[in-house]
Amino acid sequence: MIDPKPVEFRGSSLDDLRAFPLPARREAGHQLDQVQNGQESSDWKPMSTVGQGAKEIRIRDAAGTFRVIYVAKFADAVYVLHCFQKKTEKTSKADLDLASKRYRDLLKELGQ
Repeated sequence: MIDPKPVEFRGSSLDDLRAFPLPARREAGHQLDQVQNGQESSDWKPMSTVGQGAKEIRIRDAAGTFRVIYVAKFADAVYVLHCFQKKTEKTSKADLDLASKRYRDLLKELGQ
């Protein structure tokens, strides 16, 4: 069995995740655990507008719809770029811009 990749939260994403209601937080943790272990989360979509290899975990809960944008293509860790509650059908430009900025900053740090 392979060792799970560590999860690294960028910016305020850990605090944002902790603000989710408990059931959504538990589901996000479960889905991230799957990603850490080299599997796909059960409900995701590619987020090429954020950056190459970025993906979005989709969580539906009684309290609403939540998203976790991450990138797992790098060997050293799973990077969580942004966590937020989705209020409308379309992901807001502000959420996409924040995730994109954190992705670009990550690439600079990694020397990519």
